[in-house]
Amino acid sequence: MPHVTIKHFAGLLDEQHKDGLVQEVAEAIQRAFGCDDGVISVAVEPVPQEVWRERVYLPEIAHGGRALAKKPNY
Repeated sequence: MPHVTIKHFAGLLDEQHKDGLVQEVAEAIQRAFGCDDGVISVAVEPVPQEVWRERVYLPEIAHGGRALAKKPNY
């Protein structure tokens, strides 16, 4: 606890940028929850753009319900 999953279009992050993103997200989680870094998990999942709508947008954003904390501006 806590766990975060970041989904993005495949090919947008190289390993260096992914590592930096994971570190920054983990630090933000640590500050927000006041927890030890050792209990935080972060998954980074590339999703092909051609299946983004059906795999991510529709189930998690359009129909995400109350769990969606920040909506896109489109």
